[in-house]
Amino acid sequence: MPAFPRPELEEMMRRWIAANARAEATGDWTPMVELYTPDAIYSWNNGPRTEFVARGRKEIAEWALGTEMQGLDSWKYPYVKVLIDEQQGEVIGFWRQIAGETRTDGSHYEIAGTGGSWFRYAGHFQWSWQRDFFDHANAGAIFLEMQNDGQLNEIMQERVRRGSKMPGWVRRTGFDWYETIE
Repeated sequence: MPAFPRPELEEMMRRWIAANARAEATGDWTPMVELYTPDAIYSWNNGPRTEFVARGRKEIAEWALGTEMQGLDSWKYPYVKVLIDEQQGEVIGFWRQIAGETRTDGSHYEIAGTGGSWFRYAGHFQWSWQRDFFDHANAGAIFLEMQNDGQLNEIMQERVRRGSKMPGWVRRTGFDWYETIE
């Protein structure tokens, strides 16, 4: 993995976080696809047998930033910490997952646990690889709580029913998403 100037990686994260804020404001995440290389890979794990994988800008736009974000229009994902490794050209950003909907006491529903993204930078202000991580058990608990409180919208109710039967969800065959560190 090539080294990159730290100021360039810091600028990439400024651009990324600004694009994230625009997506939160509009509910449309698809413009963020321009921040990926044409052959980028975006993935996350959903337990011992299932992975989400989008390969290339088209799948990232349609699946990761499209169908996977449907029903989450009111949600915010503020970054709370960013770690930059300019020697490897990698970044880890930790974020929260906060629903726009509130409980009767006024508090926002929030997925507990650590959420974040691990990025590999390719230069030219684009990611070539992104791997998200978050606590799916806590996500399920929040969606169930929202459902029981009548706060889970119809799109999310349908997504919960469909589970991993959406575009991009694949059977996990091993740990091919990472490189062995030697």
